[in-house]
Amino acid sequence: MFDSIGWGEIVVLALAALFIFGPDRLPFLAKEAAAALKHVRSAVTGVRGQVEENLGEELAGLRDLDLRRYTPKNLIRDQLLRDD
Repeated sequence: MFDSIGWGEIVVLALAALFIFGPDRLPFLAKEAAAALKHVRSAVTGVRGQVEENLGEELAGLRDLDLRRYTPKNLIRDQLLRDD
């Protein structure tokens, strides 16, 4: 996720957060951000489980689907050159 951000940028962001929010509010904000991230992860896990439960075997077929076949160019060519 943070492949393009180096340690220097992280240090600058941490110092900026320290100056903006202050040392007394920063731990509380970090704890709230961690709790929000945990909530989002659990929600995504729940949605993923519901999708797998509802789609079942169809999901495996969708994972094997090659989306490169469905470019606009290919769709138009298939429609124009199709034998009706």
